[in-house]
Amino acid sequence: MSPALPGAGGDAGWSLWPAPAKLNLFLRITGRRDDGYHLLQTVFRLLDWGDTIRLRVRNDGQIRRHGASAPGVAEADDLTVRAAKLLQSESKSPHGADIVVEKRIPSGGGFGGGSSDAATVLVALDALWGTALGEDRLAALGLQLGADVPVFVRGRDAWAEGVGEKLTPIDLPPAWYVLADPGVHAPTAALFRAPELTRDAAPATIADFVSGVPLGNAFEPVLRVREPAVEAVFAALSQIGSPRLTGSGSGCFVEFASREGAEAALVALPQGLRAWLATGASRSPLLEARSRWEGAGTE
Repeated sequence: MSPALPGAGGDAGWSLWPAPAKLNLFLRITGRRDDGYHLLQTVFRLLDWGDTIRLRVRNDGQIRRHGASAPGVAEADDLTVRAAKLLQSESKSPHGADIVVEKRIPSGGGFGGGSSDAATVLVALDALWGTALGEDRLAALGLQLGADVPVFVRGRDAWAEGVGEKLTPIDLPPAWYVLADPGVHAPTAALFRAPELTRDAAPATIADFVSGVPLGNAFEPVLRVREPAVEAVFAALSQIGSPRLTGSGSGCFVEFASREGAEAALVALPQGLRAWLATGASRSPLLEARSRWEGAGTE
């Protein structure tokens, strides 16, 4: 999905930017820092599916959200607004922005919607405002907004440690995914407090992951017991493969080596289950969009 250049077509001044979803191919909690944050290990897999962010540059310095990116989220608390204001402050840009979020990623599903939306605002406005902060500074700004934001800024599949911010690029084979949304908003803070959560798993290595050692998701057994809707989706997906949970959300997925296999599995699922198909993206659609935008600007 490439962004339309400002002023193109009937949407004068607006440009469109992808905010791709992600999967956590596993998630382990290996300890806790002195400040209370949990230490994690995971692999982030970026997808070719997600939200769309519409942006329009303002010359009065104001940041305005149009509509809501998530139900009940005040404009001041919206990650997209906070991202724009943070970039504005860091770069001393005189520009502002109008922001519209076209949501597809379910809230609370563990697909990274809010973090990806914030990263897209950082990356896109850095291009539109001409601030040119560079990937490292944008990723550092993203970390101030949330631990998952930097991986979306950098736009590459990654092995992650720390609170999720220590990223090592990793090459993953092509894969297709059947995703499913149980319709449950998983309360991350409450899950981290759950007494049954495993917080001291032995650290894994990239070699463990690559060799296929089952690494699991620490939140899966907790959510499957606490949320009947999640357990029901796992039961349905078990008919087509080996379901997994993504992140600390309720979203579930099954991986396939071919599009044909994933499409056939999707058709075989029970009617009424909210499920869809997505492809792994070794390079984020957001980075592709920025490259095209910069290329068009030099023509």
